[in-house]
Amino acid sequence: MTGFNDQVIEEFRQGKGGMSEGWQLILLTTTGAKTGKRRTNPLGYIEIDGKTVVVASNMGAPAHPGWYHNIRRDHRVTIETGTETYEAIASIPPAAERDALFAKVVAAEPGFAEYQAKATRELPVVILHRIDDRVRGLGDFLVEVHDWLREELKTLRAGLEDIVAGRADTLFMEKSLKAHCVSFCEALTKHHTGEDMGAFPMLAQRFPALAPVLTKLGEDHVVVADLQKRIRELVEGYVHGESDPVRLRDEFDALAGTLEAHFAHEERTVVAALNVTSPG
Repeated sequence: MTGFNDQVIEEFRQGKGGMSEGWQLILLTTTGAKTGKRRTNPLGYIEIDGKTVVVASNMGAPAHPGWYHNIRRDHRVTIETGTETYEAIASIPPAAERDALFAKVVAAEPGFAEYQAKATRELPVVILHRIDDRVRGLGDFLVEVHDWLREELKTLRAGLEDIVAGRADTLFMEKSLKAHCVSFCEALTKHHTGEDMGAFPMLAQRFPALAPVLTKLGEDHVVVADLQKRIRELVEGYVHGESDPVRLRDEFDALAGTLEAHFAHEERTVVAALNVTSPG
């Protein structure tokens, strides 16, 4: 098939038609799961409810096509339509959504029913989401939450510095700091619990390539929780004239540094995927 595909790709890029035996085509470029090299495949696609959908049919062969294994390792792909080229993210819908989509695929292109009948495996359905910076989604909301938590960290840090420097009313500052610390820790715990119970499982299901990243982020949550606990104990047990404010500030700086590294890594790795999907 390699020679045939190369010919189709060449003709497609020369503008000699986006149809092959009645199929409307796109060129899908993925990153090889084993080689790391870019691979391009011509694929028939269907537009369903505004989504670009492809099926890993391999014409009913026993094994999944190579491009499907590639997107399970790296979900970032490039799409060529004949009139434009754009970056996209390939997602694998959960079972119920997959079945509903496949029924619509078959209604539009009955040939896929024949491929499924021929195959000894369930044909995967894949949604190709255009990455569009103009569209806001769950990823942008995540960044907004992070930015709010960053500002709270700055406020707490400023309060600690005032206590260390002996500025303002120390007893009032200590009381205010303790209240602020409780509020911040509860907000951060709620945020991370929501990710662990909701966003991360959803992403792992739809984007298998993110599994190692999500595991690392979950491990970060455990580290942050331990730091939070230590900071909260120090703040709530702080006694003016007896406790060491410098130690408290230094412990807090360690938490802030760990959190910022965690936020930055999370934003680099999952925001794009969150923006093209939803928990429903």
